[in-house]
Amino acid sequence: MGRRRRSRTDGQPDLEGVLVVDKPAGMTSHDVVQVVRRAAGQHRVGHTGTLDPDATGVLVCCLGRATKLVTALQAGRKTYAATMVLGRETTTQDGAGEVVREADASGIDEHALCVALTRFQGTIEQVPPMVSAVRVDGERLHEKARRGEVVEREPRRVTVHELVLEDFVPGPQAEASFLVTCSAGTYVRTLAADVGAELGVGGSLASLRRIANGHFTVDTAVTLDEVRAAGDEGRLGSLLVPPRDAVRGLPEVEVIDPDDLLALTQGKRLPAFGVAGVGERYVVVSGDRLVGVYRDRDGRAESELVWLRPEELAAPPASGSEA
Repeated sequence: MGRRRRSRTDGQPDLEGVLVVDKPAGMTSHDVVQVVRRAAGQHRVGHTGTLDPDATGVLVCCLGRATKLVTALQAGRKTYAATMVLGRETTTQDGAGEVVREADASGIDEHALCVALTRFQGTIEQVPPMVSAVRVDGERLHEKARRGEVVEREPRRVTVHELVLEDFVPGPQAEASFLVTCSAGTYVRTLAADVGAELGVGGSLASLRRIANGHFTVDTAVTLDEVRAAGDEGRLGSLLVPPRDAVRGLPEVEVIDPDDLLALTQGKRLPAFGVAGVGERYVVVSGDRLVGVYRDRDGRAESELVWLRPEELAAPPASGSEA
C-alpha cells in the first residue's frame, strides 16, 4: 500500500505510490491523470509516458512524492500490440487524421513485409510527427499543428528491440498486426508510416495498445472504473505499488553501513557502487527500504532521487506502508 506524507490544505495526507492504469480509448493521458487526482483527492499526480487518445493500455501514474520517480520509470522499455494499414497515409500517421494518400497495397506479400520490418530493428532514427508532445522552440508540436503550422523536426535516435509480425491480411489496403518492444520516445505510428514508405505504398497506424511499460504489464493494470470506486470508498491506497517495488526493474545494491546510509540520505556523494554502467540508473536499498535512485559519475554515486529521509533511518516502516 502507498504511504501518506504531509497533509495538504484540506488536512488530508497525500498518497505516495504508483498506480498502473489500463487507459481506455477516447481519453487523453491528461484526462486519466485528472481522474486519478479526483479519486485520490490530491493534485500531485503525473504519468511516465503519453498514450495517444485512441490508444489503450498501460499508463503508469505516480502519486505524491513518487512523482519524483517519473524520470526513472519513463526510461524503461515499452511493448505495444499494434495494427497498421498499408496503402493509406494520414495527416497524423494514424486513424485520427485525414487521409492524404491512398495506394494499392495488393502487391505486398508477407515476405516483403517481413523484409521491411527487419530494416527497422535496432537503433534507428525517427522524425517525430507534427501531432506529438515533442517540444520545438518551447512549444509542443501538436499545438503548432493545431494552427496549421508545419515545422522542421530533428530526427531522434530510438531503439526497436523487437519487432514481430503477428498477423497479415493482404489486399488493396493490407493490414498487419505486430508486437514491438522499443525504447522510450519511440512513436509506433511513425514506425508504421516509415514501414509503409519503405514498401512504397505508405502506411498508418490503425490501433495501438501498450501491453507493458518496463516491468508493469496490462495484466496487473486497473480500470478507471476501479480507480473511481476505490476513490469513493477511500481505499485507493490499496491499489498502489509501493515505490520500493516500482523500481525493481532497475539494478540495485544494498547498503547496510549506518554512516553510508546517513550520507546517502543527506545527498552526499559516496564512491561509485559499480552495479550499473557509467551514467546508468540503479537503486540503493536498505533491507526492504528504498534509499534512492543513483547514477555513477566521475567515480562517485550521484543521486537522482533521495527517497529515504535521515530521520527515517532509526524508525522501522509502518505496517502496510513502504519506506
